Formats: sequence, C-alpha cells, structure tokens
Amino acid sequence: MKMKVVSVMLLFIGLTAASAEGHSKYAKEIVATGGFIQTPISDADYVTSGHDNAGGPDFTVAAAHTVDAVVHVMTKIMPSSQDMSNGMQQDPFFNFFFGMPDNPRRMEPQMASGSGVIISTDGYIVTNNHVVAGSNNIEVVLNDKRKFDATVVGTDPNTDLALLKINAKNLPTIVFGNSDDLKVGQWVLAVGNPFNLTSTVTAGIVSAKGRNINIISSKMPIESFIQTDAAINPGNSGGALVNTKGELVGINTAIASETGTYDGYGFAIPVNIVKKVVADLKKYGVVQRAVLGVTIQDINADLAKKKDLKTLNGAYVAGVEDGSAAKDAGILEGDVITKINDITVNSVADLQGQISQFHPGDKISVTINRAGKVKTIEATLHNASGGTKLVQNKGLEALGASFEEINNTLKQQLNISGGVQVVSLQEKSVLAQAGVKKGLVIVKIDNEPVYSISQLQAIVNHINNASARDHGLFITGIYPNGEVAYYAIDLSK
Repeated sequence: MKMKVVSVMLLFIGLTAASAEGHSKYAKEIVATGGFIQTPISDADYVTSGHDNAGGPDFTVAAAHTVDAVVHVMTKIMPSSQDMSNGMQQDPFFNFFFGMPDNPRRMEPQMASGSGVIISTDGYIVTNNHVVAGSNNIEVVLNDKRKFDATVVGTDPNTDLALLKINAKNLPTIVFGNSDDLKVGQWVLAVGNPFNLTSTVTAGIVSAKGRNINIISSKMPIESFIQTDAAINPGNSGGALVNTKGELVGINTAIASETGTYDGYGFAIPVNIVKKVVADLKKYGVVQRAVLGVTIQDINADLAKKKDLKTLNGAYVAGVEDGSAAKDAGILEGDVITKINDITVNSVADLQGQISQFHPGDKISVTINRAGKVKTIEATLHNASGGTKLVQNKGLEALGASFEEINNTLKQQLNISGGVQVVSLQEKSVLAQAGVKKGLVIVKIDNEPVYSISQLQAIVNHINNASARDHGLFITGIYPNGEVAYYAIDLSK
C-alpha cells in the first residue's frame, strides 16, 4: 500500500503487529501506530431516525444492528525477502531486480489486521483488498470471539474490495442500503476494529460524495468515495459505514491525515459499488466491468471558458473511442455528461461510480449537455474488449496447467514460506510456450506473493478481465533444484 500525499497523507489503514523482535514494522508503507500497522478507513452514512431525551440523534438501534456483523480480519504476511531466500538470493540478477540484500537475514512474519462485514448468513464477508493482499493466512474473529479460517473468493484491486468466505452458518448480517440516496450532512456510523479495539462505533456526517483521492494504484482504478468525519483509525479498513437505520452504505477504506490517525477526513466505498462487485465475484469469480468508452475530465471555470461550455456541472467528454458504447450511442467529444439513469453526475468520480454498477450489455440512459442543449440518449455498455457479452471466467484453464500448493518439506528445502507448483503442463499452453517447465514453484506474480491456488486464481481472473493490452503477467519462481526463473506471459494469445 502506498501513501499518497496531497496536502495531507492519504492512507490505507491496515493493522500490522510488530515482529517477534519487538520492532514496529512498516508493512507496505502503512503507518505504524502504537506497535501496530493499520489500514486506511473511510466515511460513513446517515439517516434521521430517533432522538435521545436531550434532543440529539439516537444511534443505539443502528449500533445494535451492526456490531455483531462486523468482524476482525487477521492476516499473516511473509516478508518477500524470506520468500526469496536460500537459492534465490544467490542470483545476482534477482538481487538487483528485486532489491534484495547480498546476505538477507530471515525475517519474521507480520501479523496484520483490519475489519470486514458479514453480508450473508452462510459466511460471505466483504473487506478491502489491501487488508488481505499478499497474505498467506487469513483468520476471522467474530464479535462473539469465535475464530474461523477464511478463504479468498475473489478480489478487485480496481475498487479495493475483496470477498472472503468462512465455514459458518446462521451468522448476523448487515442489510444493504442505497448509497445514491445519501445526502451531504446526513448522520453515519463507522464500525470497525481500530487499534485492535473490537466493535468500536463512531458517529459523524457525510461530508461529501464522489471524492477521487487517487489512492488506488491499479491499472483501472475506480474512486467515487463517500467522505465522512466519523472517527476512523488504523484497523477500521474494511469495516462498515452505516446509516442510522443500521443499513450498510459504505466500506471504510482510507483516511487523510497528517499524523496517520483520525484527523476528520475518512473515505468509504459506496455500497452500490460494493453490491455489484461482490455479486460478480461470488457468481463469476471476476468483476464484470462495463465500459462507456470515453475520455473524461472534471470541469472548472477555465475549462468551461476555453471550451465554451454551458454548464460547470458534469463530466466533460474529451474524447470518444472508436467502436465504443459511447460512439455507437452518438456521444461526441465536447459533450458534458450530466446524468446516468436520472442520477446526477457532477464529476468524473460520479460518472465512474455510476458506470461501475452496471454489466457489459446493460442499457443505460445518458443525459448530456451539448452546446447548451440537453438531450438523453441510450447506450449499451461494452466490456473491456469491446463486446457486450459477459466475460467468461476461464480461471487457471487459461494457463494450460494444473497446480498444487507446496508441502512443508518443499518449503523447508527451498527455504520459502509458500508457493504454488506446476504439476502438469499442456504442450502448447501459454506457460509451456514461455519456457515454463513442470515442477516450477510460482512464488510471485507481478511482484505479488502467491501462497495458494485461490490467490493464483484471483490474479489470473483479474488479468483476464482487463483490457486486451493489459493481459500480461510476470512470474517469479524457483525449481526444486534451487534454480531461479522468471517468465513473461501474455494471456491474450
């Protein structure tokens, strides 16, 4: 996770404990606070329901409906230098390419944590991708102190969301609300586990909507955050932002702070984006991302004057891709998009947030302002490859190989913390054509540690769902004889 600096630091707040040596560790450039490294949080939602005897808002009902469905997500992260020890550190190219020291000492694993929200009685949990990214062991602690091992169903780095599953039944859940209905000034509650303090509830208001803070570093980031002043601190990442009815309106994700702790600015992913992402991950294993096919930018007074725009509200269309949904619908360069399905669009973030809720093939109404004249047109959204069909989850079949997670004997032999081994290989598969041989233990893809088949599956799914130009991956691996190998793979072939 990378800290972004605007006028203050923008931080993911995931909680990482000190190593066995007793020193606070900066894991993935997260802020270490009180012996723990925490993950960013975000804002909340509000509703006007009930007042206490003093005439103030009453949050007891919302809190009661929420705390039991917010969980503590504990992860174990093995440092990359440990992953690449023994045979790998003997390779000068590897040391140079990955910045490894000549004689790396064995590092202790880091225990990190954040929060999560139970969304189904049978154990599906939504959290932030940055809470679980790079981990090789995930444990979920319920509010009643029961513990469960969790598996990753799927991840979406573009929205910083992940879907987990635990083997449990009859769990408490939080009902989904509607983030489009949120109003600036409404009360919201942030629920999570800051500083390892379980089931903490704080209150604030919706400070703003449609915020883009440039904190998600994926290839196609989608940021349309809810901003809140509800207190959010390290460990709140992945927790719930709810309205006063106890309905989920967002997933707390980041804070803007000069100190690394609460400073009045939190950011949450709107639940309308969350609903679509987790439904796709559960049903398809990948996010079915819809594309309008326009280059857009926010409007300010200077741009409006330069382009002679008749409105300052909306997203300015700076370009239209050939063969895109926008092109087919008749959207032109110079148009200003002001509504999607009658939902007001005031900014690029608003437009991204609205489009992210749809699937390829969905028809939407787009309201535009063209030289002062308002018109509404229909567009059929495309997928990243330019078609209208849902992306088929090819999964690991795209690699043309079968895999298994390595056992403890091979871990000790290679002195690595985990990996996925190629146990069979099709002769004309993309892996074979790249030079991969049977027996390779994959330890990293695109510099992200791979400890399990589910992690490998999630990475391949994400790449297959990207645009054709982004269908590449870089594999780092080691053979049982200690030979280090690197392979560039093109999944578009």
